[in-house]
Parts: sequence; structure tokens; C-alpha cells
Amino acid sequence: MCKEGLDMILVMDVGNTNIVLGVYDNDKLVSSWRMGTDRTKSSDEYGMLFLSFFNHEGIKIQDIEAVVIASVVPPIMYSLEHSIKKYLKMEPMVIGPGIKTGINIKYESPKQLGADRIVNAVAAYELYGGPVIVVDLGTATKICAISSKGEYLGGVICPGIKISADALFQKAAKLPKIDLIKPETVIGRNTVTNMQSGLIYGHVGQVDYLVRRIKNEMHEDKVKVVATGGLARIIASESETIDELNSKLTLEGLRIIYEKNKPSKEVDENAER
Repeated sequence: MCKEGLDMILVMDVGNTNIVLGVYDNDKLVSSWRMGTDRTKSSDEYGMLFLSFFNHEGIKIQDIEAVVIASVVPPIMYSLEHSIKKYLKMEPMVIGPGIKTGINIKYESPKQLGADRIVNAVAAYELYGGPVIVVDLGTATKICAISSKGEYLGGVICPGIKISADALFQKAAKLPKIDLIKPETVIGRNTVTNMQSGLIYGHVGQVDYLVRRIKNEMHEDKVKVVATGGLARIIASESETIDELNSKLTLEGLRIIYEKNKPSKEVDENAER
């Protein structure tokens, strides 16, 4: 239950599979939710979901002072932005060109860099310092390298575990659809555990190999490796290179970016005059 009269911010991480929402009171995450990404939902449907989440936690709409969104799903943005304008009565801050991040992006084409990767880089550098590597294990597995100077150097994108599992099911006639559960041993004794072993332990090996190669190419000492994303826990528990698991890294990055971009109180007071 939230106290009355608080100025809070709503942050949204819009991914291909899930939308993760969080409400911050200053730097404290007071509530968070996860819902499926549905491109067919209308703005009213999203609006009702937001209101039901708030109602369940005792959060009042008038306590929300800003909304910040990082999205990698452009088709959903019209409905999402319209729902925020209609039900929360405000214009959301969408991560993109013109937003201050504090990160110097060394990407060949910065406009092609996903908003989620920028947000994760900001959070990792602010929370852990540099050099740091972010491993985001979601629909796709994305690995990002940030230097000791706060430079976004680039990284790797490869198929996520679920994409790989779906490909096996769809392309191999005799292979079943399976749950992503870590088997007790790498040597599987049936088709399901064979697939689970290959998908999970194989992905662990992929992540560890890529992280080691990235560390070598960064030419920096004491590189921290932080994992995040919906499938981070299952991989981090077996990985030899992941140092830290932070499931809320993207939400933290959105909060930090809002703090860097929010209007000062002096500007607000002058505008009122």
C-alpha cells in the first residue's frame, strides 16, 4: 500500500515477449508487474490493465508524475502512448534520439541501437561502474560492452533460448515442444532432457565463450559482468563468467535516465508564472 501525496514515476520496458512495468518512489521500486506483449490490444485495454495494477497496489493516478518507456516493438507504441495520454493524462518520455543518457555511444549507427540496450548500459555503468558487460537474456540474447570511460563499444546479438526451442520444435518433425527446465545432468536420458540440456547448458557455454572473447577485445582490467532479462536466473546459476544478477536492471536504467532528463523545479515554477 502506498502513502498519499507521493510523486512517483511509472517505467515500462516493452519487449517482444513481455512488458515489464515498475513504479518508483524516488529511487525505491515500490511495485512491479509483468504482462504479455500483445500488438492487437487497444489503448483502452492497456489503460484498464494499468488502472487495475494501480488499484491492486493502492497507487493513485495523481501520484504518478511521469511515465518513461523503452520499447523495441514499434507497432505497439501508438496504442501504448495513447492509453497513457488518455488514462494517466500525461505525455510519456520515450527513450530515443534527444534523450540524455550519459553514455557515449561508439556504435557505427547509433539510431539502430535498441532502446533496451541503451537503458541497460546506463544502469550498469551507473550502478557498477566501468568496464562492465551486460548480458540480457530475453527473446534474443544481447551482450553489450561498456568501457571504463562510459563508452558503449558494441556487442553481440544471438537467438534466445525460447527462439532456439521453438526452432527445434517447428523445423524437426519428431522433436516435441518442451518446458525450459534445467536437467540435473548434461547427458540426457530421453529426448526431452536431451533438448533441455542442449538449449540450457549450450546457451551457458555460448554466453561464457562470448563474454571471454569480449573481455579480451576490451583490453581492460576487472570487467564486471551483469546478467538481466527473463531467462537470466537459469543461465546465471550455471555460468562461470556472470558476476551479478540484476533482474530489475532495465527498470533501474529507465529511472536513472528520467533523473537525467526531468525538468528542474525552477523551470516548472517559471512556467507556472
